Amino acid sequence: MSITLSILSSYRRPRTVFRALLAQGRREDRALMYLMVSCLLLFVAQWPRLMREAEAGGEVPFQGLVAGALFGWLFVAPLLFFALAALLHLGVRALRRPSTWHGARTVLFWSLLATSPAMLFHGLLLGYAGPGPGATVVGFVVLGAFLYILAQGLRELAAGGAG
Repeated sequence: MSITLSILSSYRRPRTVFRALLAQGRREDRALMYLMVSCLLLFVAQWPRLMREAEAGGEVPFQGLVAGALFGWLFVAPLLFFALAALLHLGVRALRRPSTWHGARTVLFWSLLATSPAMLFHGLLLGYAGPGPGATVVGFVVLGAFLYILAQGLRELAAGGAG
């Protein structure tokens, strides 16, 4: 199944998608690719908001804001997501359920990738409409989608999914 179809399926049948991902075995290259593409898309999602801030008369020019976002999303965020994946693995293990380090990374990184199109929309909304109730509601919907997909992936991992 293609990545785009898998992303769409993650909203309807996330456990099926995670079952297929975990059944591929230990694929560190894919897990890292999911993370880096997610971080790249999240970096791009920041551009409209950063442009709005720069045009509003901020002290930092747009290029400076983009440079900071680039450093944060492509260099710092992946390290934090690896740490979060380790905490998720330890949390599943604390519940005395089967889990692997790789499985936890795959679940977290795929959840980020699956929700990145919604995060792009949220970034556009923040850039064009600005912060407000609409952007807040969309932000909570995106967060809810991420947490739902992540929880379903962790359930599949804890159910004994390969990894």
